[in-house]
Amino acid sequence: MQHVLTELADKPKNFSLAGKFYNDPALYQMDLENIWYKDWIFVGHDFELANTGDYMTLPLGEHNVVIINQGDSLQAFYNRCPVSGYPLCNEESGNQQTLGDSGATIQYQLDGQSLGEEEAQLQAIALNSVQSYMFICLAEEPEDFATFSSVVEPYMAPHSMDNLKIATQSSIIEEGNWKLVFENNRECYHCLSNHPELIITYPEDPAVTGVSPSGEVPEMVSDHWERCEAAGLPSRFKISDKGDFRVARMPLLKDFTSYTMSGADAVAKPLCDESLPNVGALVLFHYPNTWNHFLGDHVISFRTLPLGPQKTLVTTHWMVRADAEEGVDYNPAELLEVWEATNAQDKHLVEENQRGINSPLYAPGPYSVNQEDGVIQFVEWYTNTLQERLS
Repeated sequence: MQHVLTELADKPKNFSLAGKFYNDPALYQMDLENIWYKDWIFVGHDFELANTGDYMTLPLGEHNVVIINQGDSLQAFYNRCPVSGYPLCNEESGNQQTLGDSGATIQYQLDGQSLGEEEAQLQAIALNSVQSYMFICLAEEPEDFATFSSVVEPYMAPHSMDNLKIATQSSIIEEGNWKLVFENNRECYHCLSNHPELIITYPEDPAVTGVSPSGEVPEMVSDHWERCEAAGLPSRFKISDKGDFRVARMPLLKDFTSYTMSGADAVAKPLCDESLPNVGALVLFHYPNTWNHFLGDHVISFRTLPLGPQKTLVTTHWMVRADAEEGVDYNPAELLEVWEATNAQDKHLVEENQRGINSPLYAPGPYSVNQEDGVIQFVEWYTNTLQERLS
């Protein structure tokens, strides 16, 4: 991989990656081994596994993972029988099923013969959670999780994260490399011409969701931070030293309160204390696979998983207060409308980008330091992480 290290070291500052980083099977395998199998990966929400025996499975590169409610704790395992290699739980991504009352011991039937308990033991995977968000790490020695959780937990907690349910969800496959999916998310340069529903409420200024290259913060953002923090709501922009996660609270346009076509709340039962000012949207990123929006009335989580060099699974959950009633407190169609349309539009953009990169005419070019600072930061994180782990 010395040629990869050389190419990364020689990449011009603020330029995109060479085409092979987005389509070459060997470099995709390199991503799996050095990013996806070593970093903390967001998998879902703990309240999806509320009962003993509940489990979920998901693909992660060459592996399949199962997270199980063991009764006294949630645990993650490789979803493979060590004897036969067959999956021990149904491989349906996002599916929640019940293994039975015990939940603690999985038995697998092979040709009518039940495997013994010793044979059926699964290899455990590191699992951590923060405010209902579950993360796994396949590395034998996972990196620190506490730094991330300690920073983001105070930001997340005011949104009733211990009292949520999934109102609706969607999964789409985007025919594009996982990095293109994230790069597309990290800029809104394309929003005006591609996201008519989103820009009703969502500010296009990249400095609204972070900090501009000059370090300046728009007045609408600084004023919003001051109002929220005066009320005890953590809001100011924070980014990790490695650049793998960042969090900030942003105002919506025109003092709107939610991602709807009207800008008004989509859910009648609020998540945040009603004595708080308009909380806007808390935006949280964690590389390599999740971005999130926490509003006053609902929370939206996004999870990406690589399915191939040019294929990515994107799963979206819309979450509301646990006691909110469908058809009474919220209309699912209204809740979905803005981001369901935005997801479909982003899928088209990612797939067009992938086709362009696959063209023999593609050559790396410069990003806009004003409009695409988020993309620059993501590519820097990716480049730095690979250089560190490959060397």
